Amino acid sequence: MASTPAPAGNDARSSRRALSVLLYSDDSDVRAAVRLAVGRRPAPDLPDVAWTEVATEAALLSAVDAGGLDVLVLDGEAVPAGGMGLCKQLKDEIYRCPPVLVLIGRPADAWLATWSRADLVVPHPLDPVAVVEAVAELARRRLGTAG
Repeated sequence: MASTPAPAGNDARSSRRALSVLLYSDDSDVRAAVRLAVGRRPAPDLPDVAWTEVATEAALLSAVDAGGLDVLVLDGEAVPAGGMGLCKQLKDEIYRCPPVLVLIGRPADAWLATWSRADLVVPHPLDPVAVVEAVAELARRRLGTAG
């Protein structure tokens, strides 16, 4: 019996669910820089990204409470609620909290990000390569895949 080819778009990638990434910053330029750095997909072995962008603490907490997120990217420089304090709160309050990338103001702030229980940090100004590598690493941790 001859097999018929699969319809276009029915490859392994399209059958995987999207990688759900929440991006929190009050600064639209920071959000745009992160989206640009990560692109459509952070690595060939990972699915396409479905972004959830939020600019307020209330929206962040609501989105995390709703569940279904794979990676959180929090801007430590956001105001009035900074990403480091929110990271600490989420890690303390959410069972199996998704891995968190915190964008810190300067490399010297890494100790504070450790206190916040951030999984990874990238300092401002954002290096696009560092951002995409961090998101990919956290996604692999969450999805249980090797890179």
